[in-house]
Amino acid sequence: MTTALPRPEILGIQAYVGGESTLPGANRTIKLSSNEGAFGVPPGAQAAMQAAIAASYRYPDGGSDALRAAIGRRWDLDPDRIVCGTGSDDLLYLLSLAYGGPGRDIIMSAHGFAIFHIAGTFAGSRVIKVPERNLTTDLDAMLAAVSPSTRLIFLANPNNPTGSMVTEAEIARFRAALPPEVLLVLDSAYAEYVTRADYDAGVRLVDATDNTVMTRTFSKVFGLGGMRVGWCYGPPSVIDVLNRVRCAFNVSLPAQAAAIAALAEPGWVEMCRDHNAIWRPRLTEGLQAAGIKVWPSEGNFVLADFGTTERANAADGFMKGRGIIARKVGGYGLPHCLRITVGTGEEVELVIDALTAFQRDSARG
Repeated sequence: MTTALPRPEILGIQAYVGGESTLPGANRTIKLSSNEGAFGVPPGAQAAMQAAIAASYRYPDGGSDALRAAIGRRWDLDPDRIVCGTGSDDLLYLLSLAYGGPGRDIIMSAHGFAIFHIAGTFAGSRVIKVPERNLTTDLDAMLAAVSPSTRLIFLANPNNPTGSMVTEAEIARFRAALPPEVLLVLDSAYAEYVTRADYDAGVRLVDATDNTVMTRTFSKVFGLGGMRVGWCYGPPSVIDVLNRVRCAFNVSLPAQAAAIAALAEPGWVEMCRDHNAIWRPRLTEGLQAAGIKVWPSEGNFVLADFGTTERANAADGFMKGRGIIARKVGGYGLPHCLRITVGTGEEVELVIDALTAFQRDSARG
């Protein structure tokens, strides 16, 4: 018996596994596995979604014109150089398919966002994972990996799941050293959480070059992970390509309405950033006080290093016993670590209490 077969490399892709959401039998579940915003959906976005439901039998604005205009106002960008998608993942796939393909290599860091590898392999490219230095993207090693076949480089900044960041100056130097035919894609999903002065999400580099793209999302600080809305900003030539190949009506009507309202929510981003600036250090210090290594992070999460896979699994199980879900990151080549989202202040304290108890019980044997 025969059946239709995909390209051989497709069967080598490990399907993306999102963070766990439920714990059967738990009275209360604290989900800290997907880096969602600590405060849920902005009130204005909730109202906008509700108002959009009645009109949802209509197709949405296929070009997301009003949303692109709102994004442009928020960041002082030309809306004609913006494309919206069903989450930024949608745009990463489109870029891989449009600029990758057989005989065209894609480069990423060893512990970079998993979708880079999945989308690139789906496109038919050879995806090269470059070793990192102290869980931070090694730009010089990436440059050394560039060949005449290289056409696309994905760089998450800050990176998920490590939380590490590369400075604006370093990325500018990197871009200048790359061949002009290589498209550099800066995935800046966590940009709103970064407070360092030496960081830029990518706007200045996109404006200064013809071969750089920045992707962003509404899934993190704007609290709309369930709506699936992302966007990118790029040079006109790349935007033209994306508009040729993207799905028609790719962002739903409620999602567009919610995103526009989220952008207009007074003080929302500032509140979330200020909260993260207080509670991410608190989470880091609490875990370090318990004897757990925590890697430096610029996102709304931390990477806790337990030294061995066995201890990371044991810590994960211990937290689940208290209703807390963290993110195992073995799929990223970090089986000895757990990624933990910065939740509410109460949730942060519960994580610290749980892992302090885990460390204490482990020491007792």
